[in-house]
Amino acid sequence: MNTPEIQIKDVSMIYNDNNGSSVTALEKVSLDIKQGEFISLLGPSGCGKTTLLRIIADLLQPTSGSVAVRNQTPRDIRMQKKYGIVFQSPVLYDWRTVRRNICMPMEIMGVPKKERTARINEMLELVGLQDFGYHYPFELSGGMQQRVGIARALALHPEILLMDEPFSALDEFTREKLNEDLLSIWRKTNKTVVFVTHNIPEAVFLSDRVVVLSPHPGRLSAIVDIDLPRPRDNKIRETPAFYEHVSKIRRSFEGV
Repeated sequence: MNTPEIQIKDVSMIYNDNNGSSVTALEKVSLDIKQGEFISLLGPSGCGKTTLLRIIADLLQPTSGSVAVRNQTPRDIRMQKKYGIVFQSPVLYDWRTVRRNICMPMEIMGVPKKERTARINEMLELVGLQDFGYHYPFELSGGMQQRVGIARALALHPEILLMDEPFSALDEFTREKLNEDLLSIWRKTNKTVVFVTHNIPEAVFLSDRVVVLSPHPGRLSAIVDIDLPRPRDNKIRETPAFYEHVSKIRRSFEGV
Protein backbone atom coordinates (compact mmCIF):
# COMPACT_ATOMS: atom_id res chain seq x y z
CA MET A 1 0.00 0.00 0.00
CA ASN A 2 1.39 3.39 -0.97
CA THR A 3 2.14 5.84 1.83
CA PRO A 4 -0.29 8.82 1.76
CA GLU A 5 1.23 12.08 0.59
CA ILE A 6 -0.21 14.00 3.56
CA GLN A 7 -0.78 12.30 6.92
CA ILE A 8 -2.66 14.20 9.61
CA LYS A 9 -2.74 12.46 12.99
CA ASP A 10 -4.78 13.57 16.01
CA VAL A 11 -4.31 17.27 15.25
CA SER A 12 -5.79 19.67 17.77
CA MET A 13 -5.54 23.46 17.84
CA ILE A 14 -6.35 25.62 20.85
CA TYR A 15 -6.21 29.40 20.69
CA ASN A 16 -5.53 31.30 23.92
CA ASP A 17 -6.34 34.99 24.41
CA ASN A 18 -4.84 37.56 26.73
CA ASN A 19 -7.62 37.04 29.28
CA GLY A 20 -6.70 33.43 29.87
CA SER A 21 -9.64 32.08 27.89
CA SER A 22 -9.18 29.40 25.27
CA VAL A 23 -11.04 28.32 22.13
CA THR A 24 -10.62 24.86 20.64
CA ALA A 25 -10.59 25.24 16.88
CA LEU A 26 -9.73 21.61 16.05
CA GLU A 27 -9.96 18.46 18.12
CA LYS A 28 -8.11 15.23 17.24
CA VAL A 29 -8.49 15.40 13.46
CA SER A 30 -6.88 12.53 11.54
CA LEU A 31 -6.83 12.30 7.75
CA ASP A 32 -4.73 10.71 4.99
CA ILE A 33 -4.52 12.39 1.56
CA LYS A 34 -3.21 10.55 -1.49
CA GLN A 35 -0.92 12.03 -4.12
CA GLY A 36 -2.89 13.66 -6.95
CA GLU A 37 -6.14 13.64 -4.96
CA PHE A 38 -8.59 16.56 -4.87
CA ILE A 39 -9.81 16.93 -1.30
CA SER A 40 -12.30 19.52 -0.05
CA LEU A 41 -12.43 20.55 3.60
CA LEU A 42 -16.07 21.48 4.08
CA GLY A 43 -17.91 23.04 6.97
CA PRO A 44 -19.64 26.14 8.33
CA SER A 45 -17.74 29.21 9.45
CA GLY A 46 -15.75 28.54 12.59
CA CYS A 47 -15.32 24.79 12.08
CA GLY A 48 -11.53 25.00 11.80
CA LYS A 49 -11.14 24.15 8.11
CA THR A 50 -8.89 27.15 7.39
CA THR A 51 -6.94 26.43 10.57
CA LEU A 52 -6.30 22.89 9.33
CA LEU A 53 -5.19 24.17 5.92
CA ARG A 54 -2.78 26.61 7.57
CA ILE A 55 -1.33 23.83 9.72
CA ILE A 56 -0.68 21.76 6.59
CA ALA A 57 0.93 24.85 5.02
CA ASP A 58 3.22 25.44 8.04
CA LEU A 59 1.55 28.79 8.69
CA LEU A 60 0.34 27.55 12.09
CA GLN A 61 1.71 25.00 14.53
CA PRO A 62 -0.82 22.59 16.07
CA THR A 63 -1.26 22.44 19.83
CA SER A 64 -1.01 18.66 19.62
CA GLY A 65 -0.85 15.95 16.99
CA SER A 66 1.30 15.86 13.88
CA VAL A 67 1.31 16.43 10.13
CA ALA A 68 3.70 14.63 7.78
CA VAL A 69 4.01 15.47 4.09
CA ARG A 70 5.91 12.86 2.08
CA ASN A 71 7.37 11.70 5.41
CA GLN A 72 8.74 15.19 6.01
CA THR A 73 7.51 18.07 8.14
CA PRO A 74 5.34 20.83 6.67
CA ARG A 75 8.28 23.18 7.33
CA ASP A 76 10.54 21.01 5.17
CA ILE A 77 8.01 21.05 2.34
CA ARG A 78 7.47 24.80 2.60
CA MET A 79 11.20 25.48 2.53
CA GLN A 80 11.49 23.29 -0.58
CA LYS A 81 8.83 25.49 -2.26
CA LYS A 82 6.55 22.51 -2.87
CA TYR A 83 3.42 24.37 -1.72
CA GLY A 84 1.35 26.70 -3.83
CA ILE A 85 -1.18 28.67 -1.76
CA VAL A 86 -4.26 30.55 -2.99
CA PHE A 87 -6.13 32.68 -0.45
CA GLN A 88 -9.67 34.12 -0.45
CA SER A 89 -8.32 37.33 -1.94
CA PRO A 90 -5.77 37.11 -4.77
CA VAL A 91 -3.66 39.85 -3.07
CA LEU A 92 -2.31 41.26 -6.32
CA TYR A 93 -0.05 44.29 -6.50
CA ASP A 94 -1.90 47.10 -8.28
CA TRP A 95 1.28 48.67 -9.69
CA ARG A 96 2.39 45.41 -11.32
CA THR A 97 0.98 44.02 -14.53
CA VAL A 98 -0.48 40.52 -14.60
CA ARG A 99 2.82 39.19 -15.93
CA ARG A 100 4.84 40.87 -13.19
CA ASN A 101 2.42 39.66 -10.49
CA ILE A 102 2.88 36.08 -11.70
CA CYS A 103 6.63 36.67 -11.90
CA MET A 104 7.07 37.89 -8.32
CA PRO A 105 7.76 34.55 -6.55
CA MET A 106 10.22 33.64 -9.29
CA GLU A 107 12.03 36.96 -8.83
CA ILE A 108 12.30 36.29 -5.10
CA MET A 109 13.71 32.82 -5.79
CA GLY A 110 16.21 34.13 -8.33
CA VAL A 111 14.87 32.18 -11.29
CA PRO A 112 16.76 33.27 -14.44
CA LYS A 113 14.95 35.82 -16.61
CA LYS A 114 14.61 33.55 -19.65
CA GLU A 115 13.06 30.80 -17.54
CA ARG A 116 10.75 33.31 -15.83
CA THR A 117 9.44 34.48 -19.19
CA ALA A 118 8.77 30.92 -20.32
CA ARG A 119 6.94 30.07 -17.11
CA ILE A 120 4.84 33.23 -17.23
CA ASN A 121 3.72 32.35 -20.75
CA GLU A 122 2.97 28.80 -19.61
CA MET A 123 0.91 29.99 -16.63
CA LEU A 124 -1.04 32.56 -18.66
CA GLU A 125 -2.01 29.85 -21.13
CA LEU A 126 -2.92 27.47 -18.31
CA VAL A 127 -5.39 29.93 -16.74
CA GLY A 128 -6.66 31.32 -20.05
CA LEU A 129 -5.27 34.85 -19.71
CA GLN A 130 -2.88 34.94 -22.66
CA ASP A 131 -4.32 38.27 -23.87
CA PHE A 132 -4.20 40.00 -20.47
CA GLY A 133 -0.54 39.74 -19.48
CA TYR A 134 0.08 43.48 -19.76
CA HIS A 135 -3.12 44.53 -18.00
CA TYR A 136 -3.19 45.75 -14.40
CA PRO A 137 -5.34 44.12 -11.70
CA PHE A 138 -7.87 46.99 -11.62
CA GLU A 139 -8.60 46.29 -15.29
CA LEU A 140 -9.66 42.71 -14.55
CA SER A 141 -12.84 41.16 -13.19
CA GLY A 142 -12.79 39.42 -9.81
CA GLY A 143 -12.69 36.02 -11.49
CA MET A 144 -9.78 37.02 -13.70
CA GLN A 145 -7.90 38.36 -10.69
CA GLN A 146 -8.32 35.04 -8.93
CA ARG A 147 -6.98 33.24 -12.02
CA VAL A 148 -3.88 35.42 -11.74
CA GLY A 149 -3.58 34.33 -8.11
CA ILE A 150 -3.77 30.68 -9.17
CA ALA A 151 -1.18 31.26 -11.91
CA ARG A 152 1.19 32.89 -9.41
CA ALA A 153 0.72 30.00 -6.96
CA LEU A 154 1.66 27.53 -9.70
CA ALA A 155 4.57 29.53 -11.12
CA LEU A 156 7.23 27.70 -9.09
CA HIS A 157 5.74 24.33 -10.09
CA PRO A 158 4.64 23.30 -6.59
CA GLU A 159 3.51 19.74 -6.01
CA ILE A 160 0.68 20.54 -3.56
CA LEU A 161 -1.90 23.29 -4.10
CA LEU A 162 -3.63 24.65 -0.97
CA MET A 163 -6.72 26.80 -1.61
CA ASP A 164 -8.62 28.72 1.08
CA GLU A 165 -12.13 29.55 -0.21
CA PRO A 166 -10.67 31.17 -3.35
CA PHE A 167 -14.06 31.70 -5.04
CA SER A 168 -16.21 32.70 -2.04
CA ALA A 169 -16.42 36.40 -2.98
CA LEU A 170 -17.52 35.75 -6.58
CA ASP A 171 -21.01 35.61 -8.05
CA GLU A 172 -22.47 32.17 -8.67
CA PHE A 173 -22.01 32.25 -12.46
CA THR A 174 -18.33 33.21 -12.22
CA ARG A 175 -17.78 30.72 -9.42
CA GLU A 176 -19.16 27.80 -11.43
CA LYS A 177 -17.05 28.75 -14.44
CA LEU A 178 -13.91 28.90 -12.31
CA ASN A 179 -14.80 25.53 -10.77
CA GLU A 180 -14.66 24.08 -14.29
CA ASP A 181 -11.43 25.93 -15.04
CA LEU A 182 -9.84 24.67 -11.81
CA LEU A 183 -10.64 21.06 -12.69
CA SER A 184 -9.07 21.58 -16.10
CA ILE A 185 -5.92 22.98 -14.48
CA TRP A 186 -5.86 20.10 -12.00
CA ARG A 187 -6.10 17.52 -14.79
CA LYS A 188 -3.25 19.15 -16.70
CA THR A 189 -0.92 19.56 -13.71
CA ASN A 190 -1.75 16.48 -11.60
CA LYS A 191 -1.32 18.40 -8.35
CA THR A 192 -2.58 17.28 -4.99
CA VAL A 193 -5.25 19.85 -4.07
CA VAL A 194 -6.62 20.65 -0.62
CA PHE A 195 -9.55 23.05 -1.08
CA VAL A 196 -11.44 24.84 1.71
CA THR A 197 -15.09 25.75 1.12
CA HIS A 198 -18.41 26.10 2.91
CA ASN A 199 -20.33 25.49 -0.32
CA ILE A 200 -21.63 21.91 -0.56
CA PRO A 201 -22.33 21.81 -4.35
CA GLU A 202 -18.89 23.27 -5.03
CA ALA A 203 -17.24 20.58 -2.89
CA VAL A 204 -19.18 17.81 -4.63
CA PHE A 205 -18.39 19.14 -8.11
CA LEU A 206 -14.66 19.44 -7.50
CA SER A 207 -13.66 16.64 -5.20
CA ASP A 208 -12.59 13.04 -5.05
CA ARG A 209 -13.48 13.12 -1.36
CA VAL A 210 -15.24 15.68 0.83
CA VAL A 211 -14.04 15.96 4.43
CA VAL A 212 -16.84 17.33 6.61
CA LEU A 213 -15.85 19.19 9.78
CA SER A 214 -18.28 19.92 12.59
CA PRO A 215 -18.15 23.30 14.35
CA HIS A 216 -17.03 24.25 17.87
CA PRO A 217 -14.72 22.46 18.15
CA GLY A 218 -13.81 21.26 14.67
CA ARG A 219 -14.02 17.48 14.57
CA LEU A 220 -13.99 15.17 11.59
CA SER A 221 -17.70 14.51 11.12
CA ALA A 222 -17.66 12.49 7.87
CA ILE A 223 -15.59 11.64 4.81
CA VAL A 224 -17.72 11.28 1.68
CA ASP A 225 -16.37 9.65 -1.48
CA ILE A 226 -17.52 11.45 -4.63
CA ASP A 227 -17.78 8.77 -7.31
CA LEU A 228 -19.14 11.04 -10.05
CA PRO A 229 -17.41 10.39 -13.40
CA ARG A 230 -14.56 12.59 -14.60
CA PRO A 231 -13.96 14.79 -16.49
CA ARG A 232 -16.83 16.86 -15.08
CA ASP A 233 -18.62 19.87 -16.50
CA ASN A 234 -21.50 21.90 -15.16
CA LYS A 235 -24.09 19.58 -16.72
CA ILE A 236 -23.32 17.09 -13.98
CA ARG A 237 -24.82 19.50 -11.44
CA GLU A 238 -28.26 18.68 -12.90
CA THR A 239 -28.02 14.90 -12.46
CA PRO A 240 -29.73 12.85 -9.74
CA ALA A 241 -26.37 11.44 -8.63
CA PHE A 242 -25.08 14.96 -7.97
CA TYR A 243 -28.12 15.81 -5.84
CA GLU A 244 -27.72 12.55 -3.94
CA HIS A 245 -24.16 13.45 -2.97
CA VAL A 246 -25.23 16.95 -1.90
CA SER A 247 -28.04 15.50 0.21
CA LYS A 248 -25.74 12.92 1.79
CA ILE A 249 -23.28 15.61 2.86
CA ARG A 250 -26.05 17.85 4.15
CA ARG A 251 -27.37 14.97 6.29
CA SER A 252 -23.88 14.44 7.69
CA PHE A 253 -24.04 17.95 9.17
CA GLU A 254 -27.36 17.12 10.75
CA GLY A 255 -26.01 13.88 12.19
CA VAL A 256 -28.50 11.74 10.26
